[in-house]
Amino acid sequence: MQEKIKQFKNEIKEKIENVGSGDMLESLRIEYVGKKGKITETLRQIGSLPIEERKTVGKELNILKKNFEEALKDKKAELSVTTKKPATDFDYTLPGLSKRIGHLHPITQTIQEISAIFVRLGFEVVAGREIETEKYNFTALNIPLDHSSRDAFDTYYTNDGNLLRSQTSTVQVRIMESRKPPLSIIAPGKVYRPDTVDANHSFMFHQIEGLMVDRSISFSDLKGILHLFLKEYFGAQSKMRFRPHFFPFTEPSVEVDVSCFKCKGKGCSTCSHQGWLEVLGAGSVDPHVFEAAGYTAHKYQGLAFGLGIERMCMLKNGIHDIRLFFENNLKFLNQF
Repeated sequence: MQEKIKQFKNEIKEKIENVGSGDMLESLRIEYVGKKGKITETLRQIGSLPIEERKTVGKELNILKKNFEEALKDKKAELSVTTKKPATDFDYTLPGLSKRIGHLHPITQTIQEISAIFVRLGFEVVAGREIETEKYNFTALNIPLDHSSRDAFDTYYTNDGNLLRSQTSTVQVRIMESRKPPLSIIAPGKVYRPDTVDANHSFMFHQIEGLMVDRSISFSDLKGILHLFLKEYFGAQSKMRFRPHFFPFTEPSVEVDVSCFKCKGKGCSTCSHQGWLEVLGAGSVDPHVFEAAGYTAHKYQGLAFGLGIERMCMLKNGIHDIRLFFENNLKFLNQF
């Protein structure tokens, strides 16, 4: 009986090493521990052995059976790893799945596009605070106490007497206080005015204000800079015209129109059939603004201009409602 047990051990070791599939493993299991398996039949024969051998042979056979079953389990785990096949419906030639990523808001794109043009013209981009004092938002810009824009109905005032800036010209004043000419800066950013929200107005919008100061700055410099900017932004065929206007912080002051880029000046719905589009305000810096900033008025000259970012983007892209910029409508935003 001892020789038979030794023979089983050698056979099992060799056969398990040569097993290459689940079917072969199952056949081997049946061969040794099935109902009529070799180990099973041998266990049944223990009763015919002499009493002194039964205990020893029975113990060795049970150990052999246990080891054999564990070896089968390990081999099964090994086969499940080495023989696992990829799903037949997976195409390795397909491109990988990529995550959707966002892109810049059209307002941000417009700010960057306009800023890049002025940077090429020698301007520096600067930023400033959005909560301002009356001094920088009004007084230093030559806006008197009785001006309508200083009324509580036209400006967002805070409880401590400050306000949300209504124009980014406040940045220009602060820069002039901290630097000496020559200066060439643009100041993009948010501004706030308590306007009723409609297709053309919002209580918060974006501006870019520009300022150039030196000893000999003329109105022709202003015309040349704006001419180059508008042609770059709206197209080489664009024409420009000045119309007299009034701003407290510039004198003389003008409104600037550009020929309609849609109809080439012939008249269409975009330009209200006028052939021209109003795009910005500009002028020569008023001497009172220089004096408020600590500059000697007769020593320096300057030019200033300001434009609305939303309006520039709306005109260029044929957008007819400013509210679309702030509604988070992806069908609209994904066009840009």
